[in-house]
Formats: sequence, C-alpha cells, structure tokens
Amino acid sequence: MPISDVFFNKLECILPELVKQFGTPFHIYNERGILKNSQELKRVFKELEFNNFFAIKANSNPAILGIMRKLGFGFDCSSIPELNLARQVGAGPEEIMFTSNNTSQEEFLEAALYGGCLLNLDDISLVEKVPEFPETICFRYNPGPLRQGLDGFIGEPEKCKYGVTHEQIVRAYQLAINRGAKKFGIHTMVVSNERDYRCMVETVNMLLNVVKQVSAELNITFDFINSGGGLGIPYNLNDQPIDLERMGKEIIGTMAAFRAEMGWVPRLLMENGRWVTGPFGALVATCITIKSTYQEFRGLDASCVSSMMRPVMYHGQGGGYHYISVFGQDGKFKQDGRSDWQSVSVVGPECEDNGRFCWERLLPPIEEGDLVVVHDTGAHCYAMASNYNGRLRPQELLLRSDGSVELIRRAETVEDLFATLEFEPKSWQPEGSAKGSKLAKKIA
Repeated sequence: MPISDVFFNKLECILPELVKQFGTPFHIYNERGILKNSQELKRVFKELEFNNFFAIKANSNPAILGIMRKLGFGFDCSSIPELNLARQVGAGPEEIMFTSNNTSQEEFLEAALYGGCLLNLDDISLVEKVPEFPETICFRYNPGPLRQGLDGFIGEPEKCKYGVTHEQIVRAYQLAINRGAKKFGIHTMVVSNERDYRCMVETVNMLLNVVKQVSAELNITFDFINSGGGLGIPYNLNDQPIDLERMGKEIIGTMAAFRAEMGWVPRLLMENGRWVTGPFGALVATCITIKSTYQEFRGLDASCVSSMMRPVMYHGQGGGYHYISVFGQDGKFKQDGRSDWQSVSVVGPECEDNGRFCWERLLPPIEEGDLVVVHDTGAHCYAMASNYNGRLRPQELLLRSDGSVELIRRAETVEDLFATLEFEPKSWQPEGSAKGSKLAKKIA
C-alpha cells in the first residue's frame, strides 16, 4: 500500500535535493510516522499494564532503536548482536526479552551479562542448559494442533520449529521452579503479518487459558504474557488494515474477565516490529536500464538482494509485494492514467532471475534517470539484505520530525565486504605430516 500522503508529499518536495546530496540508492525512514503509529499502539492499551518490545530483527539501525527507546519500548532480541544493540541504546534487564532458537552456551552467557534480561526459552531441554538460571523465566509456547486456521508466514504451529508443546508446558515450569525460578511469563508467536484483529484476540485468550492451567497445577502466578508480534500492514492496495481499536477493546475485555475470575492479571507484552516501522520506509533508486525483449524490464541501480529481500524470498508464496511509484525528471511523481501504463518488471543487477522488485506490473512510463520509489520498506527489508553476488547494501536516511534528513548508515563498500578476509594466519595439519611436524617444532 502506498506510504502515507504526508510522507509521500514530503518526499515529492525533497527528493531532488536528497539525491543531489546523497546519491542513490537509499532507504529513507519517516520518524513522524513511526512515532504516530507507536503512540496509537500505546493508546489502545492504555487501560492495561502494557508495553511493546520492538523486534530488532525488523529494523536494527541504532537511530531507529533510539526512537523506540524514547517511546519507552523494550526490545525483542534473538542473537548476541541484537542484545548488544539493545544495551547500546540504554535498555536495561527488564527492557530486553531474549528469545532464541537452538541456543548456544555463548548466547546464554551473553544474555546473563549486565544484570541479565527476560529469558524466554524455546524448548524444555534448555532448562538444564542455562548456566546461570534467572529468577524470572519465560517459555515460548507452541499450541500445535490446538490452534488451526492460521495464516501468515509461520504456518501450521505443529510443523513449526519454535516453542514448547502443550503437553510439555507444565513440566517446563516445574523444571524451572526446581532451578530457582520465582517469577514467570509465557510467550507465543503464531502468526506473521496478520491483519485480522480476531486472531490477535484469540492469541491472548489462548495464553490466558494456559496460564490458568499452569497456575492451578503448580500454584504460581504469572508476571506477564507476551502475545508476540505479527500485527500486519497492508502491502497491497486492496489489503485492509488491522482494526486496532476493536483489537484493543476486546483484548482489554479478555484481560478484565481473567482478573475477575482469578483475582490478578498478568502484564501484557507484545513484540511488534513491522507494524511500528514497516509503512514508514521507502527505497529510492534510479532507473539505469530499459530492456525490451520478450518482456519489458526496467533496471535500477539498487540490487533487490542487497537492499530488500522480501520480493525475492516471498514472491513464490504469494507475498513480497511492495507498491512502486515513479518520480520523473521534471521533479514530480508521474500520475498518468492507467491507459498509458505499461506492464514491466522492475529488476536489480544481481545474477538471479528472482532479483526483481516487481513482476510484470502496470506502472507509469519509466525512463532512464527516473527515480523509482519502493514503498513500505521500513521493516524486514534492509535487515534481511544479502551480499549475494558481491552486491553491496545501500545507505539509510532518516527524515526527522523537524523536516531535516540525516544519514544514519553509510553505504557498504568493497572494503567492508572483504574485511573478514583480513586475519592472522592460522591453520591445522594432520599429525605426522611433514608440514605438521615443522609447525610443531616452530611452536615448541
């Protein structure tokens, strides 16, 4: 879906100057839009003890994380670099949730540093593997066949690699208690890019039912539930946005009913990333090639693989769509009627046929030198970029609320790409080999 009119109109006014100053390609993010959406999320849950733990995997730029920090959001992390990023912007132990899959000892040790974090275990087998078991523990719950009819990219829960099964969940908390846990949370993540608010309400209801069961069997209360992220955005023109108001109202009602029955109620956490930043980013690139063969192609100076992998990864699943606008050399977005539009594929330079921003789409005429703007790139675009084919990732800009624009990440260089090839010589030789013997003598 097109970016907001405010962002769109602002870009039309400043794009020529931005291109003159920074060149192309670049992602640009709209701070004002990010703040507005984030405040809306906080507003609909103002009657609850609520917080959103921003999913760093959606957009890991420290400037964006700084905005999240000012909003009072926590951070959802799943790797050591993400833990480091959250801590670098000032997040404390209660503001970081570490949810990893197939977790190593190194990751557990890192998670425990600086006062630790909210540790969310993905599997019952991990309980005994945590080196320093925290007082507060959370488990990622997978309902399996108990939850059907879910859309989004996560698919059927029982076929998903994430989470503790329903049959294991009580035992998991008992094992955690045996290791010293005193405070408890429960987490799930069953959908991605979901725009049906009823699914989010049902997820909260599902977690509260599990909380009741575990509480009754183990005589414990829960400090929080985390219903995961998954709030979707309307990438396609015909997509309807999620009804945030009804979602908030019904979840508040569900939580109130739980309190009336149990005499207490856990805090509500979410970990939305896409919904917060996705609609407030755009990729700007220049058309450098017009190719007319069996089909029409327009080539950009941006690589799809190295700037936004969503069209490449999700095209075959019916996803990966991003709205595209064309900014002409006259300094205006082209508004030609559809009768003049042409079916074209907008492509990058990578040696991969799926390296396309769109497939055979009706677009306004695109000439060499025109600027092509790909919408809704604020989440899971730069963050998923790859250096396949040796392609370099672009720069990132931030349109501040005061109208200024700043560079928040420079473009990648060939030197960056080859940096990991600079290292002290190190090798191993089989014992008894001539080379190995000389090495042994040298070390001795």
